[in-house]
Amino acid sequence: MSSPKCFVDSNVWLYRLLAEVTPQNEADARKRSLATDLTNGEDLIVSTQVVNEVCSVLSRKASLSESQIKQIIQEFYEGCVVTELSFDSLISAADLRLQYRFSFWDGLIVASALSANAEILYSEDMQSGLVVSDRLEIVNPFK
Repeated sequence: MSSPKCFVDSNVWLYRLLAEVTPQNEADARKRSLATDLTNGEDLIVSTQVVNEVCSVLSRKASLSESQIKQIIQEFYEGCVVTELSFDSLISAADLRLQYRFSFWDGLIVASALSANAEILYSEDMQSGLVVSDRLEIVNPFK
């Protein structure tokens, strides 16, 4: 039996990547370890939105150079399935925001995960345990 298709939100990636360049307390060290284990998996899915958010935060908070940002972008495209926003996913995001009361950005993340046929969406910022459209479970990997 194959493992479920998993979409990983930017907050999970940032626990892994920011912890590498900033001091951490015990709780952050635990989250970094969990995020590292999770993001070392195969066939992970992200969207261009996730890539953009991660790079923006790393550029601002960790003062990464453009060369380092380019390397991270390359690593996303080499190690993950990267989905792009389409007209259909933007319309789906609007419907999801109405139905589930997601924020604008979370609606886009969920729509991207659904369009990629992910079964699990790992995110710290959304309601863990919520099943969206009877096929995508949101899981907080830090609980």
